[in-house]
Amino acid sequence: MSWWIWTILIVMALILLILFLLIITKLTVTLSFYHGNDNDHFKVKLRAWFGLLKYTIDIPLVKLDDDGPNIVFEEEKKKGNESNPSNKKVSKKKITPNDFIDSLNDTKQLIIHVQSLHRIIRSFLKKVKLDHVHWKTLFGTGDAASTGTLTGTIWGMKGSIIGILSGYMRLQSMPVIEVTPTFQHAVIQTQFSCIIQFRIGNAILVGFKILRYWRGGMAKFKTKPLSTLSGEKHSV
Repeated sequence: MSWWIWTILIVMALILLILFLLIITKLTVTLSFYHGNDNDHFKVKLRAWFGLLKYTIDIPLVKLDDDGPNIVFEEEKKKGNESNPSNKKVSKKKITPNDFIDSLNDTKQLIIHVQSLHRIIRSFLKKVKLDHVHWKTLFGTGDAASTGTLTGTIWGMKGSIIGILSGYMRLQSMPVIEVTPTFQHAVIQTQFSCIIQFRIGNAILVGFKILRYWRGGMAKFKTKPLSTLSGEKHSV
């Protein structure tokens, strides 16, 4: 057997090995969110291969735009070690009402063009593990009566949301939920964090199922990255 045949076989074997490793790889996503009056902070950490691969998206600033009904936020993306400043990329982004409307349009397009989209998504979520759910809230209106009433409402809302999540995902541990009322002054602070874990192969399978059950021709998506599929231009 000539050398070029061996080269092709080795390359094919390496490609198959990489695909196999990608399919069985578990992706761990850590979400954390904090809101306190005018202070907001959101962080997403992605980790795979026992921490050998790390990627962090940090949004330390969220505020309303002074020039219009837009949301402005600062985004930091970090690869690998978070303490290494050379791995950090900082950018400012703006979300307009039109961006929100375009996102709703893309969701509608998916529902229209993909048969049984809800069943496909639910089948994937059943394989997703949800762990270390912590949701703590400090709340007060400045009035004791209304604070007490709304505290009960917040408890009920949190219970309903956790119930929905546990119905769709595989809850691994008992969530830690707290609602602390303060009757002296008006305040609202909330902290939420959780860990989500799934195999990349299951996410790839969702993509194949969407293609399999696609109907009705090409959709007109308006937001990235979906807009690249339909050839639509996305305004920045």
